[in-house]
Amino acid sequence: MTVTITRRPSVSLNSRLHENPLINRVLSARGVQSQTELNFSLKDLPRWHGLPDINVAVSRLRTALEAQQKILIVGDYDCDGATSTTLALLVLRAMGFSHVAYMVPNRFEFGYGLTPAIVDVALKDKPDLIFTVDNGVASVAGVAHASANGIDVIVTDHHLPPKILPSALAVVNPNLAGSAFESKNLAGVGVCFYVMLALRASLASDSLPGGKVNLADFLDLVAIGTVADVVPLDKTNRTLVEQGLRRIRNRYTRAGVLSLMALAGREVDRATIFDIGFGIGPRLNAAGRLDDMSKGIRCLLSEDAAESHNIAAELDGLNKKRRTIEKKMRDEATAILDEDVAGTDNHDALFGVVLFNEQWHQGVIGIVAGRIKDELHKPAVVFSADDEQHLKGSARSIPGIHIRDALESIATANPDLIEKFGGHAMAAGLTITRSSYDKFADAFNTEVKRAVNGVLPSRQYLTDGSLSDTERSLSNAQLLSDICPWGQDFPQPLFDDLFTVESSRVVGHAHLQLRLRSSDDDSKHSDTGQVFNAIAFNQSDEFGVGELIRVVYALTVNHYRGRQSLQLNAQHIQKS
Repeated sequence: MTVTITRRPSVSLNSRLHENPLINRVLSARGVQSQTELNFSLKDLPRWHGLPDINVAVSRLRTALEAQQKILIVGDYDCDGATSTTLALLVLRAMGFSHVAYMVPNRFEFGYGLTPAIVDVALKDKPDLIFTVDNGVASVAGVAHASANGIDVIVTDHHLPPKILPSALAVVNPNLAGSAFESKNLAGVGVCFYVMLALRASLASDSLPGGKVNLADFLDLVAIGTVADVVPLDKTNRTLVEQGLRRIRNRYTRAGVLSLMALAGREVDRATIFDIGFGIGPRLNAAGRLDDMSKGIRCLLSEDAAESHNIAAELDGLNKKRRTIEKKMRDEATAILDEDVAGTDNHDALFGVVLFNEQWHQGVIGIVAGRIKDELHKPAVVFSADDEQHLKGSARSIPGIHIRDALESIATANPDLIEKFGGHAMAAGLTITRSSYDKFADAFNTEVKRAVNGVLPSRQYLTDGSLSDTERSLSNAQLLSDICPWGQDFPQPLFDDLFTVESSRVVGHAHLQLRLRSSDDDSKHSDTGQVFNAIAFNQSDEFGVGELIRVVYALTVNHYRGRQSLQLNAQHIQKS
């Protein structure tokens, strides 16, 4: 696989952004125009008025409040769904709704979304209103079934809509055609938060008690769901995430969040998006992947430290089990791939990877698809058994290939090939019949090949250029960590430079620890540059002492035994 290291083009620097030249440089390169974009003030968030059906949704919720009707929140079984469900439940109760319950479909029994089967379960408690969070925009049959049984449905979702929308009372989704809301990148929890903002404003306009609820108290949940769902961090999402992180750092958060941070070995007072992405998110997601997401929601709802710790410990155990299952599945996937490309030169014979194993765990196929995508740098779809006639698949993609659009193109050209699908640009889910597997694999490979014009894209590292020895400092690493949240479409600054290897050894679980001496000449080794500590995670290929290498790296702060030091986090290493 070809790897390309590209430096960001020079831009006009706005010296008013930040007094530190390096911070000014990386912010200017990401299109930041003014210091106000770094304030992350809640008053600068866009208003909710442009969201489709927002007034209808608020009106129906007010009717439910006045009549104290039964509301059932139906969520999704991932972290975004768990935080959305928790947020809706807590806020509605705080606003005075007395009869609010929730349900998250078990993925192994009911699958995703508001299905007719889920509505049948809901009918036992006879709700007056179903309020979906992080799902529902594709639930045409489920909404119709609810309506036929006298239940109103409000859909709040952020997934890309299908051609036919459900006939819900309201569909609140910034990605609907005609939406005037300025951010299309809200996570499901972000959409739910905005519905609550609009409802609170309506109640406040009539001086009702629910209008006094402080929704800022729930921004920790918004931050967790937004980061875990890997949505683009535009200005709106950066504000929501930063505000939520500030509350977590000050321990103004749920007992369950503190318990999850502790079990993940993360320091609360320095919480970052990486602590959410690699600490909290995977443990909450493990509940939905292997068990029941209601366990994750109970952890977030708990107000008791001991209870939340016990639930968080169960989630931590599920996450460890998930890792074991994932390792086995990845090994099996590698074996299948090696067999598939036998007789060819290499994996480059495939443009899109499609794999299936009867025994693979349905809750883990998305992670495995993501690992394969990362390893081979090409879109991947991994299937597991759903029932005797069907396979359930999870797809992950690379930049430049919109995976949901690719599935839609396949479905359009082959109307009977995909039974249902949905998702985002980078991730999607689908269901096919077992008999369609080979045809789908061929169609997927063909569609990806068409999308890339027959040329496999190289893995690209877009860097912010080179750093001097003085710029590689602990103070700069701390500034970069603190200045704003980095994430999808607003990437953490990366740099690339030449170094001479002083030492190299594998530590922990296949991580490479290095001492590197800076070099400014690719024709000779350096013995005069400054020496830096570096770590390359999930890298076990050692380099020889004195070897000249080019490293793509981030400046990070290493915390160890109460001390802070600069560490280069190596994303890519190649011999020079």
